[in-house]
Amino acid sequence: MKIRYDRNTCIGMFQCVDEWDAFEKNLDDGKADLAGAEEVEDGVFELEVPDGEEFEAEFSARVCPVDAIELYDDDGEQVV
Repeated sequence: MKIRYDRNTCIGMFQCVDEWDAFEKNLDDGKADLAGAEEVEDGVFELEVPDGEEFEAEFSARVCPVDAIELYDDDGEQVV
């Protein structure tokens, strides 16, 4: 499972931070950071979801008010 985060779209509500500890508050920028993620495009980050953290990753994507977070299954199909 892979999570994709568009930091440029983020508005800093930090709801993802409350759902999954892979997201961290960056108060200097007023946006969340996805710890350990690789920047694959300008401002777009991807991270393989560790085993056992799928539920938290899914909820972090579901609560984002601006849909800056997408979740993909192992076949590359978008889940959220």
